[in-house]
Amino acid sequence: MKRTLTTALTLLIGTLPLYAQEADAATVQDNLNYVWTIIAACMVFFMQAGFTLVETGFTRAKNALNIVMKNVMDVSAGGLAFFFIGFGLMFGTTAGGWIGTDGFALTEIGDYSAEWSWTFFFFQAVFAATAATIVSGSVAERTSFKAYLIFSIIITAFIYPVFGSWAWGSLFNGSGWLEDVGGLYLIDFAGSTVVHSVGGWAALAGALVVGPRVGKYIDNVPQEIKGHSLPLAALGVFILWLGWFGFNAGSTTTGDTSIALIAINTFLAAAAGATAAMLITWLTTGKPDGAVTLNGVLAGLVGITAGCANLTPGFAILTGALAGILVHYSMKFLEKHVDDAVGAVSVHGVCGAWGTLAAGMFNTGDLFNLEQIGVQMIGIGAAFVWAFGVSYLVFKLIDSIVPLRVSEELELKGLDIMEHDAESYPEFVDSTS
Repeated sequence: MKRTLTTALTLLIGTLPLYAQEADAATVQDNLNYVWTIIAACMVFFMQAGFTLVETGFTRAKNALNIVMKNVMDVSAGGLAFFFIGFGLMFGTTAGGWIGTDGFALTEIGDYSAEWSWTFFFFQAVFAATAATIVSGSVAERTSFKAYLIFSIIITAFIYPVFGSWAWGSLFNGSGWLEDVGGLYLIDFAGSTVVHSVGGWAALAGALVVGPRVGKYIDNVPQEIKGHSLPLAALGVFILWLGWFGFNAGSTTTGDTSIALIAINTFLAAAAGATAAMLITWLTTGKPDGAVTLNGVLAGLVGITAGCANLTPGFAILTGALAGILVHYSMKFLEKHVDDAVGAVSVHGVCGAWGTLAAGMFNTGDLFNLEQIGVQMIGIGAAFVWAFGVSYLVFKLIDSIVPLRVSEELELKGLDIMEHDAESYPEFVDSTS
């Protein structure tokens, strides 16, 4: 029956004039682009669940609801902030390649239809929420919810969109300066730097300003503060891995065969990141470390995000494997100086920078082009200066108005009880441990 129907449709289309067949094909492709982009956006939206579980699993039970609340508001309050302000700054008509000047609340949509503007906004809004959520894990377990909410709105309304306009403005109505650097452009297809490094460097600023958790350092020696559920963290990693296929392949905003290479590169880089992270801990400590292996998956995903569309599968594996090794040593180094509760700075900031560099180094058909590598380094440096510098100032400003950090007493009792008057696991005899 199915074959008969297909044959009939083929014969019917074949009787149409050539111009009608071409118009029909164009309409089908156009509709497919809408459907694919919205499905991909839904996959990226679901990544918020993954981030919530990863952050919750890597932290203590007494702060689980606080983690949940922050992730919910990253996409809720942050999404509204991006709608009213951020989208226009990022994709509006650009003033001198630096910042968008219109398109706020989608009131001016330029050359695009209202339907495509809505579709494109939805896809980009969930990216903005991702950048904000990266900060949540880094400053977990000791940050005031009110103060964090203020920062979440600022990063989605201003910090992330401004850098995004520099690198991605031309995807809509803008034109950023990183899109034409001596005739070359920053290769960052899905956001190793635009999304992940920006979020990672903001996370670093937040962790430095808020300071370490109580008991993290004794005589300047970092102490291990174990998360309460690695199975929750593992489930979150798998959800993120699934959502990343929408994150990377969805960035085509086109439903065609180009998503095949992106999907396989995304899969292979994550697998290589996990394997390399596991092996490096096995070789150096004698046992394969579960938490580092999970972060190795995320490191591989972050690393391939910039070059997922222009690297061969072999180089995707190399990029992911090196990211898995890099995240291990980066976490060990940073832990001596910064209390990052979930390793967000290493996973997103450091591996995002590596992935952006790799996208230029391993560019198919143009390997190790020094000019392109130079452009990549300019983009990486600009992201750090902007995201870290502005975020540090914003966190300091917030702290001067609304204390950024809760008191030691509240921290020890747990943020669930003290900030939200609830317990995530009320059946526990002692939920504060």
